[in-house]
Amino acid sequence: MTISILIYILGGAIVILFVWVLMTEYRFRKFFAGTKAKNLEDVMIKLGSQMAELKDTQIEINKHLVNVDKRLDKSIRSVETIRFNPFLDAGSNQSFAISFLNDEGNGIVMSSLYARDRMSIFAKPITNGKSEFELSTEEKEVLEKSK
Repeated sequence: MTISILIYILGGAIVILFVWVLMTEYRFRKFFAGTKAKNLEDVMIKLGSQMAELKDTQIEINKHLVNVDKRLDKSIRSVETIRFNPFLDAGSNQSFAISFLNDEGNGIVMSSLYARDRMSIFAKPITNGKSEFELSTEEKEVLEKSK
């Protein structure tokens, strides 16, 4: 009777080991699914090459972003407008001053003086937040607002 119990125990152990082997095989097949790798070493080599490709792509993206940031610093990012009446006795706020500046403080200030019989437009370049030309009160104000 002890031999039959021992055979049952060994049979049960064999069944358990067989199920465990099948489950392990299933997990390996699932792990290797979608790859042409036949073993773990091939998978690791493939993952390593994919990581190298990702690193190269990340370097290219970072270079591109640096270029985009440089271009954005030079683009017009701040626009301000002030309307005013330069002639107290006539008209309304038809005149204006407008500034277009980038992050470096470079750009232009434009102003328009409107009168019944004519309209004048002035443009003054701005470098580092200053102009080499005399600015009117309104132009100075719009330039300060855009900083």
